[in-house]
Amino acid sequence: MNTSFIFDLDGTLVDTAPDLLGALNAILVREGRRAVDIDDLRHLVGHGARAMLVEAMKLTGDPLPEGRMQALFDDYIAHYRDHIAEESRIFPGVTETLAQLAANGARLGVLTNKPQVLADKLLAALDLAKYFNAIHGAGRYPYTKPDARVFHHVVEELGGMDGDSIMIGDSITDVATARAAGAPVIVVTYGYTPEPAHLLGGDAVTDHFSDVPMLAKRLLG
Repeated sequence: MNTSFIFDLDGTLVDTAPDLLGALNAILVREGRRAVDIDDLRHLVGHGARAMLVEAMKLTGDPLPEGRMQALFDDYIAHYRDHIAEESRIFPGVTETLAQLAANGARLGVLTNKPQVLADKLLAALDLAKYFNAIHGAGRYPYTKPDARVFHHVVEELGGMDGDSIMIGDSITDVATARAAGAPVIVVTYGYTPEPAHLLGGDAVTDHFSDVPMLAKRLLG
């Protein structure tokens, strides 16, 4: 199997919401605000830490002056980095499916808008990094998903070609990335998107990560 599988991270491979929420609430409580729950911000998990922080501040009081946001963002990232895998869990079927794909010669990469240093640390902490020959997070380039260039960078690093590459994610951002890159996309239903997964425009939708190899074969021929 020479297919290049390009995976989103948060909401696709790993349920990171508990640790993201923990870091966010640590900052909110310190600032004298109420804690939020995952239903408040689940739809923002895939849009980056800054978007989560900005929205949480709006939900819990007056928006902060822009002059304070960078310091709070830095504190949030530091807290999250120190607690990055305390409650985060690999979604069912992920480890087994990645091992199967790797054993069959597939090329595996991660493309996430999570900062590069955090993506690297999380995947290492959960013993998933060994399956990937390319891990691309935010900050590696001056552009992020859904810019097609980041998808092409991962494919190139894997030694693949665009015609044998596929995106697997949970959000409209992942679908838009695939569309921009001219690649098919599989959408998993258990992620963080507020819209029903079947309405995101994916080429295939699945409740089970273990279906990915079969669906990819169907889509790529």
